[in-house]
Amino acid sequence: MWRILIVVLGLVLLTVGTSFAQTPEIEQSKEMTAEQAFHRGVAADNAGNFTEAASWYRKAAAQGHANSQYNLGFMYANGQGIPQDDKQAVSWYRKAAAQGHANSQYNLGFMYDNGQGVPQDYKQAVSWYRKAAAQGHANAQYNMGFMYDNGQGVPQDYKQAISWYRKAAEQGDAEAQKNLGVMYGAGQGVPQDDKQAVNWYRKAAAQEFAEAQFNLGVMYDNGQGVPQDYKQAISWYRKAAEQGDAAALYNLGLMYAN
Repeated sequence: MWRILIVVLGLVLLTVGTSFAQTPEIEQSKEMTAEQAFHRGVAADNAGNFTEAASWYRKAAAQGHANSQYNLGFMYANGQGIPQDDKQAVSWYRKAAAQGHANSQYNLGFMYDNGQGVPQDYKQAVSWYRKAAAQGHANAQYNMGFMYDNGQGVPQDYKQAISWYRKAAEQGDAEAQKNLGVMYGAGQGVPQDDKQAVNWYRKAAAQEFAEAQFNLGVMYDNGQGVPQDYKQAISWYRKAAEQGDAAALYNLGLMYAN
């Protein structure tokens, strides 16, 4: 019921938006600061020149530039501009994570979680997710909830799962919102409350999350937490079915048949 949401390893930090413009003095200089090299990498990255970007990120990363270390790790993980190498990705994520870089902490947790570049180790995954989650990283907060929900790397604890899911859900994480709805519906870690379940399903469904759309359809179909309303049930089943949700397609077929 609770699928872990680790859709991507992270996004390359290309938030600078403008390419770095060298002054004549800097062009002539044999030395370049880490920040300047990072900006050059960003410019190359934005232009799709991944090999050049990796080269500039490496120069900055070697000087301890955390964003460059993260980006270089990401490029190794995805084989962008350099051969794909999970061990190298882990190495660079670790350097940035040690500096408190939240995305790197999350990605390092992901690598331990899935045994990529390191032996699978749920305790280490939890350790790194927790560091990122403490900085407000929504995906890490969701994953902390998942780990507590399923007893991976920590003792199973539904109250802790609820706590972490809620933190991520309040930041708009659709998977966390859906899982929070499931836990309210089942009374796991919280008193059973169908109205709260509907509330959280609705938030996730509004983000086009198919499982939440299906669950909301079920609630209307059965009159749980909302007045029974077959038209609403059909509407939500249809939305989920249009995204390929097999259970929604089946329920939609049953409703039309009856």
